[in-house]
Amino acid sequence: MLIHMPTSARPHTDIRTLPPAGYVEGVYSIVNPQVGTTRAGKPYLKCLLRDATGEVVGRQWSFDEKTIGELSSAGFVWAAGHTQLYNGQVQFIIEQVKPVEVGEDELAALLPTTRRNIDEMFQEVRGILDTLKHPAMKSLADGYMADEELMAGFRRAPAAISLHHAFIGGLLEHTLQLLKLADVMLPLYPALNRDIVLMGLFLHDLGKTAELKWEKGFDYTADGNLIGHVVRGAIWLQVKAAIAAKQSGHRLPSDALRVLQHIILSHHGEPEYGAAKLPSTPEAIFIAILDNLDAKTHMALVNARPDQGPAVGSRGDFTDKLWALGTRLYRPDPLAGGE
Repeated sequence: MLIHMPTSARPHTDIRTLPPAGYVEGVYSIVNPQVGTTRAGKPYLKCLLRDATGEVVGRQWSFDEKTIGELSSAGFVWAAGHTQLYNGQVQFIIEQVKPVEVGEDELAALLPTTRRNIDEMFQEVRGILDTLKHPAMKSLADGYMADEELMAGFRRAPAAISLHHAFIGGLLEHTLQLLKLADVMLPLYPALNRDIVLMGLFLHDLGKTAELKWEKGFDYTADGNLIGHVVRGAIWLQVKAAIAAKQSGHRLPSDALRVLQHIILSHHGEPEYGAAKLPSTPEAIFIAILDNLDAKTHMALVNARPDQGPAVGSRGDFTDKLWALGTRLYRPDPLAGGE
């Protein structure tokens, strides 16, 4: 049964401060709850529990698998249990778990959120797009910016569920970072078309506003599971370009439209990473590499040098192995202490 339980109604232990061994309870976002099977053939719950300070692996060894639907649809749970170390990583061993409803004002404590000002970041994106030179490209950018519903999602959406920029405002922060990186680097590559690069970066992940949902924790939508942000973004571009041409009188050349769609379809770089096509223009290659640079650098810094204390699950000078990066990270900055 789903119950309303304000986060202030019970004690809450921030995930960032979880002890290696001790009692824990609180309201958390539940991510990707699944039913596993023990060696003895018994069902158990495996999931991630998350709040604004971090996330932790959760396990409930005595679990009624009939309740998995309730947990999946709720998005948030009250959980109580104890912590323990497993391979040097803190785990939350759940003893009780109940789906709960939370209010809009409680989401900030339960979902990680960008520390930067969303309004300011959005205006920076707008300012960079205002420097586009080609009139049809400028009209296309204006058409996207005028779509209030889409831009509202762009401002709030995470860039991913659990890898890079997995927080409210993460998509906006990631996109702005790429635009600023490109603006600095493009003078070094004068043969690249600046308008195509900047517009391609703005568009490359915009389909994540339809792929992901964040009202009840981070998860995939039906559109995300069936279509995905790569294909959705390419479809939107076809429609947006036609509308912009009709409204402004400036039609984007068909080759330019095709190249922008190719950037969206290829920005993951390799088919095994989700690319529909291999990057096959200089601008597409530049964007795929730049996207990978920001995503992996962000993952490395979040795991090796988080802003607030040591990363959950890290021990000594090295993190645990990060599957997305394929290695353990050396955490210290050897020059941080000065001479």
